[in-house]
Amino acid sequence: MILYPAIDLKDGQAVRLVHGDMDQTTVFNDDPAAQAKEFVAAGCQWLHLVDLNGAFAGEPVNAAPVEAILKACPVPAQLGGGIRDLATIERWIDKGLARVILGTVAVENPDLVREAAKEFPGKVAVGLDARNGFVATRGWAEETDIQVTDLARSFEDAGIAAIIYTDILRDGAMKGPNIAATEALARAVDIPVLASGGVSSMADLTALMKTGVISGAISGRALYDGAIDLKEALATLNA
Repeated sequence: MILYPAIDLKDGQAVRLVHGDMDQTTVFNDDPAAQAKEFVAAGCQWLHLVDLNGAFAGEPVNAAPVEAILKACPVPAQLGGGIRDLATIERWIDKGLARVILGTVAVENPDLVREAAKEFPGKVAVGLDARNGFVATRGWAEETDIQVTDLARSFEDAGIAAIIYTDILRDGAMKGPNIAATEALARAVDIPVLASGGVSSMADLTALMKTGVISGAISGRALYDGAIDLKEALATLNA
């Protein structure tokens, strides 16, 4: 199981939100590229980047810090937030991004996801953000009546690289991930599933790994707060 350190970008800074609320922001580093280098120095194999402003704006807003991270770091990175058309996907992949994460557009324009996955094989992931099992979109501001598992299954034949599953009520709250829901999703589809939201201790990581079906875990606040020691976590997961 791969651990993805998360760098959430708001107004050019690395921040964390609680429950996706832009008004509940903690700034952890005003130099996101320096933060990324710290994670890489600790041995991480991937980086998980989110353009928070972009998620609300519907287009990239924090392009400069993302590009700085891509230039500074030799490990692959995935990015979500404000990526809603093929031109934006192509632009990011041309700049060296390993994987784009499509969230809102997966609900509103699933054909675009299929087209992107065909055009950029292995480089398109779908971000499914859920509140009580139902998909939320547009920076979590809008809720749908679509079940997460149903939407995930609809992409089974699309050739997407991964599903990033976030339980909104756990995100940034340091209360542990929704392991049961994440495991159920991973068992329901043949697409690799990454757990996000609430991954806040070594015990959480171990529990996710022990399911045997979850391919990765994304953690942010716990790494910044020191609740998870990145080097120790990577050693445990790679043992």
